[in-house]
Amino acid sequence: MIKEVISVVNQKGGVGKTTTCINLAASLAKAKREVLLIDLDPQSNATRGCGIGDNHIRFSLNDVLMSNENVNEATISTDFGFSILPSTPELTESEVKLVSLDDKEFHLKSTISRIDAYYDYALIDCPPSLNILTVSSLTASNSLLIPVQCEFFALQGLSELVNTVESIVSSSNPSLSIKGIVRTMYDPRNNLSEDVSDQLKKYFKEKLYKTKIPRNITLAESPSHGLPVLQYDSHSKGSISYMSLAGEILKQENS
Repeated sequence: MIKEVISVVNQKGGVGKTTTCINLAASLAKAKREVLLIDLDPQSNATRGCGIGDNHIRFSLNDVLMSNENVNEATISTDFGFSILPSTPELTESEVKLVSLDDKEFHLKSTISRIDAYYDYALIDCPPSLNILTVSSLTASNSLLIPVQCEFFALQGLSELVNTVESIVSSSNPSLSIKGIVRTMYDPRNNLSEDVSDQLKKYFKEKLYKTKIPRNITLAESPSHGLPVLQYDSHSKGSISYMSLAGEILKQENS
């Protein structure tokens, strides 16, 4: 059983979506929450960023979705306090085949419902596009967390995503809501970062987390070592920021 399923989504690539999934999962686990990270991106960066290679994977998410393999047997416990449902590039097969199914948008939701272990949170790392995998994730989720890079086209992409969410709410998941928006790759020395941040405050005030994830070398380096930044350098600005974000999310538990 999963208490809350959260899609971490932005149709634009390179905004820190996978970085947020890995490091938020590790930070929530550090706060004694049971966390499952679901890698729904065929690029499988979240899986590799947790140090999991093909030799560690018995069944991938694609096997579960396409071949009805046991989702519980596919789940892997990491050394970082959370579990992961891993992905491989073969997940592209699911992306293609789901389109032809009558209940395509509900397939992932059905899969998640078969997970036996208890988790406080499941974080779904969505692909950087609004394709059938992303739609499936939004249909299966209670809420979504949106990483937004403070750059020129950020608000345009966010507007398109909000429109997609409204479409999902009116069709396949009426209970879906935006949990929060987190600013990523934030550089206070950059005037554009400040300008975009101010616009986000203006239009999404109640949904905007106070935590800003900075541009930080340790955040960039840690995936190549197969480690969340909390394990790679617990005193870095990136690590401290994700612990702060986890704290904000934990405050929402009782709100």
